[in-house]
Amino acid sequence: MTQINFSSSSPEIVVNYDKAVLTIAIERPSKLNALTSAMYTAMNEALLYAKNASEVSVVLFQGGENCFTAGNDLADFLEGTFDQNSPVVQFIKTLSFFDKPLVAAVSGAAVGVGTTLLMHCDLVYADSSAKFSVPFSKLGLCAEAASSLLIPAQVGYHKAAQWLLLGESFGAQEALQFGVINEIVSEDVRAYAKSKASKLASFPQGGVIATRRLMKQSMAQAVSDSLSLEMQQFARLLNAEEAKNAFRAFLNRE
Repeated sequence: MTQINFSSSSPEIVVNYDKAVLTIAIERPSKLNALTSAMYTAMNEALLYAKNASEVSVVLFQGGENCFTAGNDLADFLEGTFDQNSPVVQFIKTLSFFDKPLVAAVSGAAVGVGTTLLMHCDLVYADSSAKFSVPFSKLGLCAEAASSLLIPAQVGYHKAAQWLLLGESFGAQEALQFGVINEIVSEDVRAYAKSKASKLASFPQGGVIATRRLMKQSMAQAVSDSLSLEMQQFARLLNAEEAKNAFRAFLNRE
């Protein structure tokens, strides 16, 4: 296994390469793996590297033993700007149109983007501790990462409304029932997901990539449109007093 460092490397995003699999590990346990702008920049650079590196066939996302990610670090998020050039937007765009297989290993909390990024993955494995949530409405915000399109398409409108409007969390069993994850793993979920990623990487990649592209092509334009519409609404809502009050209340509670 080889660790890869980039110009924008963040110590909280650890990137390793091993036998055609690039692993992007979120490692900020003191903050429940909450994501900062620097971490988004590092993840985006890792994806761009994987996209252009012929030796990389599959990308694996993983968090820690007890937490995938708590989503955005709100204090850091509020300090930055939100536009087309924002690190989070750049990462989501690269993720949404990535052309190689994406695998994820989820343990513990997967909040916000921790859940929405999974909708772009091809294989998702979780252990029984996994807990998913997309609580954007509680913060006065809207869905992102094309989740307003992809979640209803996957689970049906009314279940999506339960998660996206009410902000109700759901566990591994419900995620499995509605096809958000492939499997609940009783062993080390990161090792298990790595074995699946390695298996996928061992296949002739032309067929894998072509099949993946065919499965996704019918929604490609809709995903692009959804990303644009969500970003417009997200930027508008982020500057509204409702969201500012919700953010202040959340940060004061911490």
